[in-house]
Amino acid sequence: MAGAAAASRRRRPRVSMQEHMAIDVSPGPIRPIHRISDYFPHFSPFAGPALRAPDPRPAGAPAIYPAPQRQPDLEPEGDSDDSTALGTLEFTLLFDADNSTLHCTAHRAKGLKPPASGSVDTYVKANLLPGASKASQLRTHTVRGTRGPVWEETLTYHGFTRQDAGRKTLRLCVCEDPRLRRRRRAPPLGELRVPLRKLVPNRARSFNVCLEKRRLTKRPKSLDTARGMSLYEEEVEAEVAAEERGRILLSLCYSSQRGGLLVGVLRCAHLAPMDANGYSDPFVRLFLHPNVGKKSKYKTSVRKKTLNPEFNEEFFYAGPREELAQKTLLVSVWDYDLGTANDFIGGVQLSARASGERQRHWRECLGRSDRRLELWHPLDGAPIQLSD
Repeated sequence: MAGAAAASRRRRPRVSMQEHMAIDVSPGPIRPIHRISDYFPHFSPFAGPALRAPDPRPAGAPAIYPAPQRQPDLEPEGDSDDSTALGTLEFTLLFDADNSTLHCTAHRAKGLKPPASGSVDTYVKANLLPGASKASQLRTHTVRGTRGPVWEETLTYHGFTRQDAGRKTLRLCVCEDPRLRRRRRAPPLGELRVPLRKLVPNRARSFNVCLEKRRLTKRPKSLDTARGMSLYEEEVEAEVAAEERGRILLSLCYSSQRGGLLVGVLRCAHLAPMDANGYSDPFVRLFLHPNVGKKSKYKTSVRKKTLNPEFNEEFFYAGPREELAQKTLLVSVWDYDLGTANDFIGGVQLSARASGERQRHWRECLGRSDRRLELWHPLDGAPIQLSD
């Protein structure tokens, strides 16, 4: 018994695994980690070796590291939004559904940031997208020598229908006028886009929107063959090929006093460009079918270098209403070319056998006397073939 007791006293006490880990491993209280990047120093390629002050603690003392302090960020994380740095534009939009017009009033811009220091000469350029750029391009006058220009000018689009409001977007660009200071043409200082489906007909709506950078897209290969054409084009203009040929505003009135039909060719809007300069020299032809003689054919004068011509010309076809109701009025728009054949832009056919607004326009005109009815009609791209 005495030997067994002495052997147990000589045996070392047993220590559990938990006690062993708590004694030998645990360094002390755990402090929260603010940022993992605080434990990885940032080195500069041109900075010399850092000199560390001597440690006053004895060599055998355990090292105690203070908790890292959060440093203020000198630069914002991620890419900054530059849209607010380009300035703002104040404008008002009004969709006049009764007269098929869109009014855009450019009021003022604030905080413009031109690429060069000093004053800047600016104007506002408007486009309807999708569509041909020059067909729907309007601009204000130029305000000189200020970064807060005030225009107070209204730009008007004629022939703007409810269908256009549902599918088109208005793009407004604040541009620098290089002609006044003999500079090269520069990109816009900023632009913005407004979906027109948000407009309520016959109700003005004001906007104060931040300008953004111009967005470019790669030009389709089918358009790269033109000589001197830029490799990039503005977004959405690639859809010009599939866009409409334009539209025409016609007025019809049967005059009981003169005993015939008065056809007025008022204006065209957003015509397709047919010339190399991006414009057309349009004129309108009228033909009442079936009919013989020169009195059944008329044409307007030519308007030079425009895609939104205004004619305000009127023509007369004699005959009773019952006879005219059985005929067809063919209206076609052409591009005048000197010395070569004229280019067909588009046409429209009005008759009792037509469909939609074309039929309604024709029947309502001949159904009542001495009542003038004006209506916009989209142009068809293919010439209409009439049979006897």
